[in-house]
Amino acid sequence: MIIIEILKIENLGFFAQNKQILDSINLKIQEGEFVSIVGPSGSGKSTLLKIIANIISKTSGNLYFNGKPIEEYNSSDYRKEVSYCFQAPVLFGKTVKDNLSFPYEIRNMEFHKEKSIKYLEEVNLPADYLDKKINTLSGGEKQRIAVIRNVLFQPKVLLLDEITSALDAENRDIIWNWLCNIKANSNMTILMVSHNEDDSKLGDKIISIQDGKLELQEVE
Repeated sequence: MIIIEILKIENLGFFAQNKQILDSINLKIQEGEFVSIVGPSGSGKSTLLKIIANIISKTSGNLYFNGKPIEEYNSSDYRKEVSYCFQAPVLFGKTVKDNLSFPYEIRNMEFHKEKSIKYLEEVNLPADYLDKKINTLSGGEKQRIAVIRNVLFQPKVLLLDEITSALDAENRDIIWNWLCNIKANSNMTILMVSHNEDDSKLGDKIISIQDGKLELQEVE
C-alpha cells in the first residue's frame, strides 16, 4: 500500500493584531485520514483550517499540498481540491438548485440533476427541494445543502469548521452518517474542527491546539 502525504505543515505561524495566533505548527496528514482538531476557543484551530483552505495567508513557515508549496497553485484550482465548509452555512441565489448547480458552472459543465437529487435524498431531503427557496430552509437544512455543494465534486481534502455546532442531534447524525459513508468509500481526507466530544471521536487521529501551539497528537 502506497502512503501519500497529502498535507505537510512546517513551522507554520500566523501573527495578527500584535498577537501570535499560531506558533511553529508542524503536522503531516496522509491521504484518506480523518483528523479531528480540538482545543479551547481562541486557540487557533479555525485559523489553521482557514490557512490550509487558502482563505487567509500564513505569516511564516511552509504549507505543502501533494508535495508542492501552496504558493505554486492557482487559488481557484486549489480550492476545488481543498474545500472549506463554514460554521454558518453560506447559501446564495434564490433556490437550492442555484447552490447545487454552482460547482458545475465553475467547471463549465452541465448540471447533474440526478446526482444532486441522490445526495439530497441521502441526507433526508426530498427531490423537490431542488426548487425550494433558500429563505424557507431551517438551519439544519441549509447546512446539509452547503455540505452537499462542497462534495458534489469530491475534493481531495474536506475542511469542516464547526459545521454542526448550531444543529440538533438529529441533524448532526444525518450529516455525519452521510459524510462517514462517503469517506468509507473514497480516499478523501477530512480535517474537522469541533468542540463536540462525540464529533471529535469520529476522527482516526486527534490533534490538540493550545494557545497557538500543537500540544498533542494521538492516534486511536
